[in-house]
Amino acid sequence: MSIQLISVFAIILVVVMVIVAGYVKAPPDRAYIISGIRKTPRILIGRAGVKIPFFERVDKLYLGQMTVDIKTEQSVPTNDFINVNVDAVAKVRIGTNSEAISLAAKNFLNKNPEQITLDLQDSLQGNMREIIGTLALKTINTDRDSFSDQVMEKASRDMNKLGIEILSCNIQNVTDENGLINDLGMDNTAKIKKDAAIAKAQADRDVAIAKAEADKAANDARVLAQTEIAEKNNALAIKQAELKREADTASAVADAAYEIQQQEQQKSIQTATVNAQIAKAEREAELKQKEVIVKQQELAAEIEKKADADKYQAEKRAEAELVQRQKKAEAAKYEQEREADAKKAQAEAQKYAAEQEAAGIKAKYDAEAAGIAAKGRAEAEAIKAKGLAEAEAMEKKAEAYKKYNGAAMAEMMIKIMPQMAAEIAKPLSQIDKINIYGTGDGQNGASQISGNMPIVMKQVFDTMSEATGVDFTEIMRAGTYDAKVNKNINISGAEVNVSTGEK
Repeated sequence: MSIQLISVFAIILVVVMVIVAGYVKAPPDRAYIISGIRKTPRILIGRAGVKIPFFERVDKLYLGQMTVDIKTEQSVPTNDFINVNVDAVAKVRIGTNSEAISLAAKNFLNKNPEQITLDLQDSLQGNMREIIGTLALKTINTDRDSFSDQVMEKASRDMNKLGIEILSCNIQNVTDENGLINDLGMDNTAKIKKDAAIAKAQADRDVAIAKAEADKAANDARVLAQTEIAEKNNALAIKQAELKREADTASAVADAAYEIQQQEQQKSIQTATVNAQIAKAEREAELKQKEVIVKQQELAAEIEKKADADKYQAEKRAEAELVQRQKKAEAAKYEQEREADAKKAQAEAQKYAAEQEAAGIKAKYDAEAAGIAAKGRAEAEAIKAKGLAEAEAMEKKAEAYKKYNGAAMAEMMIKIMPQMAAEIAKPLSQIDKINIYGTGDGQNGASQISGNMPIVMKQVFDTMSEATGVDFTEIMRAGTYDAKVNKNINISGAEVNVSTGEK
């Protein structure tokens, strides 16, 4: 019984030792591959397992994200034949499925991330160089997302064969050998500056127009308000004049009534006095005369007072009408001045816009005129140089011709005589068919045609002799036997001396 317990204990101890010795635990960013006994290796990712010591082994495969620096070490021509250098960065990792891990295990087992990225760099660079060759420079710069997507799509096919998954691809920098990218940037900068200048000029014009319209609206409101004030003041003045007139009229009526009543009372008193004092007729007559004089003076005073009141009323009415007309004239004048100021502001705004536009056009045409002037100066210098060269050549020719004597000129003309004869005979060579008829004088037509040649040549000789002053007939005879034996021909310059001697 004790032996069985010992055996069981020993077996348990062996199993525990095997478990302890073969226990492995894989982190989430690595795959532990246990192989040896089984046909298909076991893969542990983020979990524990047990390997049988001496019979199985554990290999590690890095599953984390890796950064691959992709650079074109040499310039690559684009679709429009422009050499560029591209710097990109790709984020990759080993696939998490069993197939991808199996493929990656065959290529990157027990390698650190730096070694894996170094192995992938050449393949990714080749894929990027192929994509660059299919795109234009402008497309690479303006649509980098599409460029990176194409690189990813192209490289994914090769990476899948290695068990690699491409997470992202970003284009960091694009340069070219001739600075064309900078030139494109300068062109766009110039266009942007031009558009900004045009927009600013238009904005300034709009601001000036809006300001002029605002000033006009403010002026219209101010003129309207002042017009209403003037109308109110005028109505007040008219009302005050009317009230004054009514008051004066009432006062005049009261004064007149009082005088009438006083006169009536005075008349009653006078009548009573006359009736009471009949005995004193002379005194009453004198008193009456005095009263009549006083009455006349009083009536004259009343009439003058009434006339003064009417005159004062008329003057006040005239003054009120004058003030009203003056205020209307001033309001109209102020309104005209405000309207003139508004039109002037609007005209100045339009003038400023026109000046800005004219300045732009002037700058453009000044540049074109400068280019045309420079081109004209260059063409004038070229024409001048060509004319000077031709004049110098003609002068050299003239000096050379001066050095020629008659013999030299004769020699030159003799050299071209075969060519002249060929040119004279050329029309005969162009004749395809000819009918020859006899003339009845013993000569046929063919002999007449061939006989014209010496006549033409003699005419040419005579023309050349007249032009140069050299007797070419004598020069041609100088080589004959008769000239050598019987005649002495001396050719000197343009003179030909012939002397006859005996043999």
